Amino acid sequence: MKKPVLLLTASLLAVPVQADITHKIQSSVSLSVDGAGSVAIRQPSSMAVSGSNVTLGTAPTLGTLTPGTALGYTPGAYSITTAGDAFSYSESYTGGDNTPAVLSTTVTAGVVSALPIFGSTTSTSGGVAGTLGGSIDTGGALSITAGGSGTQAVGQVITELTIR
Repeated sequence: MKKPVLLLTASLLAVPVQADITHKIQSSVSLSVDGAGSVAIRQPSSMAVSGSNVTLGTAPTLGTLTPGTALGYTPGAYSITTAGDAFSYSESYTGGDNTPAVLSTTVTAGVVSALPIFGSTTSTSGGVAGTLGGSIDTGGALSITAGGSGTQAVGQVITELTIR
């Protein structure tokens, strides 16, 4: 009889334990492939004329803008206004880019095969996925496989255990 009473007394005296346990597991894999891109800015045609003690005979002209050709230029004709006096004359022309007949390009498998080449052109090649891949198994082990150029692969597993 003493044993059941002793057990009952011991269980009544025991203090309950309180503990909060939190366990979090977060995992992710991010795979990306860069896209191809191009930015082309056309160089404009420009003309400038200045002078003193000169008389304009025929004005310089810019040609007609047509697809596939640059803007043409015809220089002006000038004469000295007062013979024997000092004179100055300056005429300049900058030929701009041709006007393309087609203003679009085609992207095939991340590659732009033909790009317009203008006064300012910046092009970036697209990435090649190749064997790019990634996975996380149930045990949290990462497996990342490199791809071709222009690819990124990031994998992470975060394990958090909080006991209060």
